[in-house]
Amino acid sequence: MSARKAEPVGRMNETAWCPGCGNHAILKTLDAAVAEAGLDRRKLMLVSGIGQAAKLPHYTDANVFNGLHGRALPAATGIKLANHELEVIITSGDGDMYGEGGNHFLHAIRRNIGVKCFVHDNQVYGLTKGQASPTSELGFVTKIQTHGVVSVPVSPLALAIVENATFVARSSAVVPEHLQKMMVAAIRHKGFALLDILQPCVTFNKVNTWQWYKQRVKELPAGYDPANRALALETALKWGEEIPIGIIYRAERKTFEEQQPALAKGPLALTYGK
Repeated sequence: MSARKAEPVGRMNETAWCPGCGNHAILKTLDAAVAEAGLDRRKLMLVSGIGQAAKLPHYTDANVFNGLHGRALPAATGIKLANHELEVIITSGDGDMYGEGGNHFLHAIRRNIGVKCFVHDNQVYGLTKGQASPTSELGFVTKIQTHGVVSVPVSPLALAIVENATFVARSSAVVPEHLQKMMVAAIRHKGFALLDILQPCVTFNKVNTWQWYKQRVKELPAGYDPANRALALETALKWGEEIPIGIIYRAERKTFEEQQPALAKGPLALTYGK
């Protein structure tokens, strides 16, 4: 059976996202990145939990698994181990991944399981109507946090670097060409890859708008060394009038799959399922 030509596809279903939502740009860019990376969509598995970002797999052409809120990583891990020849990409939100899924996030990094984690980070819970998320800034006012957020926001890139993730990057829906480049780089990376995607929520976040991001996101300078862990951590913590985007940290170590002798014979689903 010949492989299907990798190419951008049309929308599979009408989206439930608000007009102007950053998810539209992320969906379009993901389709372009899949085509550029030359992926066979029959071997592409999109995994998600619950949330607006988690709806993305419904709107494109791929195998899909929707799990519980915050539980995309356990499902993706099981899928990758059952058939490590699949390209497994998680589409998750900042609440889904860093809140409910925070513990799974840390341990997936430790394992260096070969899944790609694309987090749509809009600094608010969009599906459940606008309460603060783990990445909401101090003082951010919502219908629930009426006096402003008082908890220090999570720094997901810094967490990933401290845990020695092998690929840590940031981009934004406001710079789709850069975002596509980061998606392709993450897809081609062998181990666990985190790509934090800054995006506006036009309904519930009136602070971090399209214009706000456009004024602040800046590509890493030429000559930046993503292998320098101390520099990467310093870069990951920069936030404010300038927000660096690009591959912030990259390292090499064995993947979880490479260290499992049972997988040497081939995918479990094919080798042991006969």
